[in-house]
Amino acid sequence: MTDLSADIGLSSRRRIGSAVYQNGVLTKAGLSERLFALLFSGLVYPQIWEDPDVDMEAMALGEGHRVVTIASGGCNVLAYLTRTPARIDVVDLNGAHIALNRLKLAAFRALPSPADLRRFFGEPGNRANTEAYDRFIAPTLDARSRRYWEKRDLLGRRRIEAFGRNFYHSGLLGFFIAAGHRVARLHGVDPAGIMEAGNLREQRRFFEDRLRPLFDKPFVRWATSRKASLFGLGIPPAQYDALITSGNGTMAEVLCARLEKLACHFPLKNNYFAWQAFARRYPREGEATLPAYLQRENFNTIRANAGRAVVHHANLIELLAAKPAGSVDRFVLLDAQDWMSDDQLNALWSEITRTAAPGARVIFRTAAQPTLLPGRVSEGLLAQWGYDFVRSRELSARDRSAIYGGFHLYVKKSA
Repeated sequence: MTDLSADIGLSSRRRIGSAVYQNGVLTKAGLSERLFALLFSGLVYPQIWEDPDVDMEAMALGEGHRVVTIASGGCNVLAYLTRTPARIDVVDLNGAHIALNRLKLAAFRALPSPADLRRFFGEPGNRANTEAYDRFIAPTLDARSRRYWEKRDLLGRRRIEAFGRNFYHSGLLGFFIAAGHRVARLHGVDPAGIMEAGNLREQRRFFEDRLRPLFDKPFVRWATSRKASLFGLGIPPAQYDALITSGNGTMAEVLCARLEKLACHFPLKNNYFAWQAFARRYPREGEATLPAYLQRENFNTIRANAGRAVVHHANLIELLAAKPAGSVDRFVLLDAQDWMSDDQLNALWSEITRTAAPGARVIFRTAAQPTLLPGRVSEGLLAQWGYDFVRSRELSARDRSAIYGGFHLYVKKSA
């Protein structure tokens, strides 16, 4: 299987810049975009923050499907492999995410047992993980990914040693969550206290009594009004503007509403996203639901199918342009379109429409609730797709990650 990234030597920062830059370098907006590109060129998402269970249901993902997806933290790719698709092309602009996806796939091929896999990716503070990397995983990794994970920081520690501490405390997202916890504790609130709730009613009470009042604090309202404050969530300036339209005009209220869904709409025993946000770890086996790729019963299936996923350091349009017509059954765009100009959206949907097989499905998320395509993508392209409004709303409500305003499903119409 060919890896498109072998033919493309652009740096992560340049690739991300080409997706993000919409204003001149000397403008305030342009400087903000360039700061985001700089920060986003390192590790952002130690785990993906979209619900793969919702994805797979929306896609009706099954055996033999050919999938194209954006990588992010890679939990989605591994979950999709449980359905035995024919092939998954995994694409990302961020070299750190490429290295993480390749590490996860290599771990499934190389680690001896489900317990070893669970320990490596699911348990914080196990120093045996570094030894497991050296003994089992590193010999199977490509040279570029090995260089990434074995590069040393200013303290002389290899990046891979983060798995011997708590990997999910790293990256921009880990930093953002840690900062949120510090701000809450400065105001006398420990967000981890919600983990003592025994049911949805108790979760709601903790949120209303302890968490909601934080968003009325002057510092919180001031900080969240700055676009750079949300770079840790991987939200670029253009997406910040889309996100704020989904509230009452203040970002504090938007974030409060999203946190309310995460804290109150799903039992903690069923929502590992809430565990990462509030407890800052995954649940222990038997304590609550784990991500699909960490569930013991999925280990052998994912291991057998790991070779069906091919990871590319490229942008989505580049990857699709290299594919034959009618060769893709399922497209997963995450929230990437929130970043795009109208020209970029039309170029993307032109390639999606060209490469879509009969009955193909496209799923994506948006910061605001409505789909962003009408009025921006040409009518000729959109006329070839049907938007399932009712199903999109249903699935959006069930997305346990809770941070997006909308989930959207498009289905290719019959010729």
